[in-house]
Amino acid sequence: MTTPKKPFWQRINKLFLATVVIPTALSGVYFGLIASGQYISDSSFVIYNPQQTNTGGFSSLLATAGLSHSSSGAYSVRDYVLSRDALAELQRTLDYRQMVSNDHIDVFNRFGGIFWPYSSFEQLFEYYKKMVADNIDTVSNISTLRVTAYTAQDAQRINAKLLALGQDLINRLNAQANEEAVRFYKQDVAKAEAKVRAASLAMAAYRNKQGVFNPAPESALQLQLVAKLQDQLIATQTQLSQMLSTTPDNPQVPLLRKGVEDLKQEIARQSAKVAGGGNSLATKASPYEQLVLNQTFAEKELAAALAALEQARITAQKQQLFVEVIAKPSLPDQAMEPKRIRGVLATFVVGLLLWGVLSVIIGGVKEHHDR
Repeated sequence: MTTPKKPFWQRINKLFLATVVIPTALSGVYFGLIASGQYISDSSFVIYNPQQTNTGGFSSLLATAGLSHSSSGAYSVRDYVLSRDALAELQRTLDYRQMVSNDHIDVFNRFGGIFWPYSSFEQLFEYYKKMVADNIDTVSNISTLRVTAYTAQDAQRINAKLLALGQDLINRLNAQANEEAVRFYKQDVAKAEAKVRAASLAMAAYRNKQGVFNPAPESALQLQLVAKLQDQLIATQTQLSQMLSTTPDNPQVPLLRKGVEDLKQEIARQSAKVAGGGNSLATKASPYEQLVLNQTFAEKELAAALAALEQARITAQKQQLFVEVIAKPSLPDQAMEPKRIRGVLATFVVGLLLWGVLSVIIGGVKEHHDR
């Protein structure tokens, strides 16, 4: 008497059904009908300093030890791109939250779905970090920015915006570095300018108070006047002597004597203006020369400060970083994620492995129980 055959569904290994058939079927449904396509936009750029050159040999080895200035700039851009500030800027300009929470995105992947049910900014930031990557080649210093989104246009727009934000960051770093480099020298220039201004004001005040512009040339002019007066005195005295020897009763004699006395008094008065009195040019020359010395020193100090400032600016400009875009943000024409066939096959293979392991374990348990 033969045993009747069991129905097909009763002859199926329930363990195989639970670990292989059902997960694979669900995987096929998800990857085939539910999972939203993810588009990836790539761009690449390099941050460099034109002054950095490879000299070769031991000096090149020393130059490449540790992080170079350009490398630190690349890592700064990467940290900024993956920061909350960058996300906040994307949210302000592109409404990033709306891009990743649209209803056309499947419920398992979109922000606000099953696995991302919360709507806080911190949760959005965690989601953002899974969608954006910036990889740096340590050899070539080339950065590759990769952005994943659910439409090709969104992926390209986000990538382009992040690339622009990175360029703005480098510009801000350059400006800040320039300001820090020349701040000390600007203070020196301001102090030197104040000294020149004070010296000029002191010179002007002294000239107004003493009624003299420059004692040295004015003294020379005064001495020339005294010399002319002395020449006239000599000529008058000579004429007087001749007249006394020839015609002592000449009525011109008293006039000549009066002229001699007047010339002597005028010479004495004009000579006193040059030297010998408290208000003489010689007395005024000493403080004037001190003012001139102070003004000259202040002007030289200002010239030195300006030269140092210019040199600091040149040095700071040599240390500036530049962003060179190698590949612009791409516009993908096909969704690269998820790998649908690979996902189904991976589920099937994992299910088979799980089924085999559990079959061995269950078989061993039954055998042990039968004993």
